[in-house]
Order: sequence, then structure tokens, then C-alpha cells
Amino acid sequence: MKNMKIFHIIYCQLILIVMSSVSCASSQNLSTQTDFKVLFNGKDFTGWYTYQREPEPTSCVTGLKMEDDKYVEPIGLNRDPLGVFTVVKLDGESVIRISGETFGILVSDKEFENYHLSLEFKWGEKKYPPRENSKRDSGILYHSFGSEGSRGGVWMKSVECQIQEGDVGDLWCVDGTIAKVNVVKEENGKPKYDPSGSLQTFDSRGERYCPKSIDYEKPIGEWNRVDIYTYGDESIHLVNGQINMHVKGMKYFVDQKLKPLTKGKIQLQSEGSEVFYRNIRIKPISKMLDL
Repeated sequence: MKNMKIFHIIYCQLILIVMSSVSCASSQNLSTQTDFKVLFNGKDFTGWYTYQREPEPTSCVTGLKMEDDKYVEPIGLNRDPLGVFTVVKLDGESVIRISGETFGILVSDKEFENYHLSLEFKWGEKKYPPRENSKRDSGILYHSFGSEGSRGGVWMKSVECQIQEGDVGDLWCVDGTIAKVNVVKEENGKPKYDPSGSLQTFDSRGERYCPKSIDYEKPIGEWNRVDIYTYGDESIHLVNGQINMHVKGMKYFVDQKLKPLTKGKIQLQSEGSEVFYRNIRIKPISKMLDL
């Protein structure tokens, strides 16, 4: 009888160990499935490349062609003589600094589809021509494709989540893209995102801009979190945890025919204003965020 009791105790202990191991392994698998992939390593621009259009005459770039005191050629791919894109220390950590001195883009090497993108941004103090007297401006251009410089001599074809003072979350259709948004008309007759409104098409060839519903941006000097969920041909913009844009039916033109736009690269804009980015992460999703 005594031996039977000892055997039972040992057997129970073994069962607990096995169950614990299985539970631990399951937790690790779940953690792996739900964890974000870091897109900025905190050291350099591995996984990214840059493109910059011609600078303003107020900037000095030796060797770049000028005519009538204006630059007439772009800085181009992976050249950064003015240090527009750098990694700096801010608030005790490594972040991306985009000076804004030239119009340019920091572009992901890879395309992404069906994902949750999350990042944080914070405005700096400096502004540059031609936007030295305008709102601070940048942007997250996603589902980006085609050649650099397609729009405005710099941007790729894409859909934009606007990063601009007071306008974070706005939709822009950039060079050959189309999207639909539920809107209501404001007193000035312009559309504004409202989930209860009627569906309107925004077309990069015409009315390509739709304001978000509510401004959730924090005051200058504070970090803001922006999340973009995109699944199929839909996307949702969140600013500091609040939804303020829902985009549907994203498409693009190919040989005058429309095709669903569901994937592409990610661009971060340099657009005349100093801005900092950190905690850039992405993870795949299997369905759209519940509204």
C-alpha cells in the first residue's frame, strides 16, 4: 500500500510537469503569434531606404545642378547630404529624426498586406521653405507602389494617413488611387468622415482628400500614437487609441482599369517640418478591427 501511495504521488507530479510544459509551450506560441515585428531597430535604417526630390534654393547641396538659382535635379535614392533622415537620442531613447529640410521619403524595403501598423510621432521645432509659415506636416503613406517621385517629384502612388497639425488621421489618395469613405457634409459643403453618413468616392484625379471625424492629437511636444489597421481593401486610422477614419474600397488604376489595392510599402514623409518617429511596429491580422 505504501508503495502504491508513493507511485501515485510521483505519477501526479509527472502529470503536473507535463501539463505545465504544454501550457508554457502554448503560451510561447500564442506570444509569438501576437507579437509585433519591429520595423525600426533603434540603430540605423536597415529595412528602409530614402528618396529626396530637388531641395529648395535656401539649402546648399554641392554638385547638384541649378538653373536660374533653382535646383533642377533630385537628390535621389539613398543620398542624404543634408542629413534629413537620422537616428538621434530623444527622451532617453533612439528615435528617427526627419528634419523636413527637403521633401523626401523613408521607405520600407518590403511590401505588407493585412496588418496592424503602430508607431508614435512627436513634432520638433524647425520648419523649412516652402512650408515655413504653414502647419507642421508629415504623413504615413501605406500601400505604396510604383516609382519614387511619382507625385510632386517625391511621393510614390499610395494611400495616406495624414500626419499634420490638427489633421492627423485624414485620408489622402495619392497619384492614381481611389477610396470610399462614409461622410456627412459640413456647413461649408465639404465632406467629413462620419460612420453614419453616405458613402462617397475620393479620387486622386479630383477630390482626393477626406478630413477625419475628430482631432485626437495631443499638444505640441507630446508623443502621439497612430495605428493603421488594413485588411483586404479596407483600412482604419486610430489616433491615440481613437478611431477617426474608416476607408473602404481602396483601388488603383492599371491601364485605365481599376484593381483592388490591398498591399504595398510604407513611406514616412519629410515635408517641411521637423518630426520624430519611434516604436514603429507591424503584425499580421486575420480580420478587420471591430468598430
